[in-house]
Amino acid sequence: MIRASSPTSGLRTRRALPDGLEARPASVPRPATPRVTATAVRPGPTAGRRYDGRVSTNPTTTPGTGETTFGPTGRPVRQFAVPEELDGHGPARIIALCNQKGGVGKTTTSINLGAALAEYGRKVLAVDFDPQGALSAGLGVRTHDIPTVYDLLMGSIKDPNQVIQPTNTPYLDVIPANIDLSAAEVHLVNEVAREQILASVLRKVANDYDVILVDCQPSLGLLTVNALTAAHGVLIPLECEFFALRGVALLIETIDKVRDRLNPALTLDGILATMYDSRTLHSREVMERVVDTFDDRVLDTVIGRTVKFPDATVSARPITQTAPDHAAAHAYRQLARELVERGAVA
Repeated sequence: MIRASSPTSGLRTRRALPDGLEARPASVPRPATPRVTATAVRPGPTAGRRYDGRVSTNPTTTPGTGETTFGPTGRPVRQFAVPEELDGHGPARIIALCNQKGGVGKTTTSINLGAALAEYGRKVLAVDFDPQGALSAGLGVRTHDIPTVYDLLMGSIKDPNQVIQPTNTPYLDVIPANIDLSAAEVHLVNEVAREQILASVLRKVANDYDVILVDCQPSLGLLTVNALTAAHGVLIPLECEFFALRGVALLIETIDKVRDRLNPALTLDGILATMYDSRTLHSREVMERVVDTFDDRVLDTVIGRTVKFPDATVSARPITQTAPDHAAAHAYRQLARELVERGAVA
């Protein structure tokens, strides 16, 4: 069972989860007939340009009525200010994108959040930590004949700069991965301080970036523990689907153990609802359960379901470039702004 909320750990929830989340928790009173709108409200830049507008952090009101507009979370829709430009870069804050269930939007979020932060002038390093190599492919990096994160973990390459690859997005680099990474857990199991290996790799380049995003594989094995040990914070993409919701308790328990035993500074940066479809009762009910259980740990930004994401994957570019004015691109820009406002990113 998950313990009560702690102001320091950032990893506790407001209420214990029922067994497998099968029983629905009591609902928090909600405003009558909320008006659901898109979570991003401002057009974005063209590819490679910085998004330099300014927006209010006050709740949105419906023009002509003065009524507060409510988003999918049941909260008033907020508009987050575009972050100020930085005077310099580094040291990076490391964020692990983690969920042991596959297909919840970890890689999509790693790519598009990284691209959105890069638009705001943040230097971003994306680390592909999944043997499937989807992050690398999604950023247009072919990995069959180049050094990868596996070489860094095994120590055959000492300098991460020999592995880091540029992408088509300014300010966004990647440490690629391929199927070789699947053998890493077997090789590392007998290593001294095996949980600390990724942390030692990333320390060498942390001063060159503002944020490092680690795209974890869908498991809670040694590689994921390495990512959690290296990270300052965890971002949990959570598909708005019942079976995705059931595994969150186990994930939180794993994060707690890593914080208690290996990384006392580890915090939960937020739970990001993904693949939300307001047309289905199921999505709305799952969203309500998530907010009821995790309260303000659930981010205001919600990522909707759209065919634009597969289109962007095929083109090997972020959606902020392939469809810069689409609601999904705006949503990832809003996610970047929200994380900056929460202090998860400089």
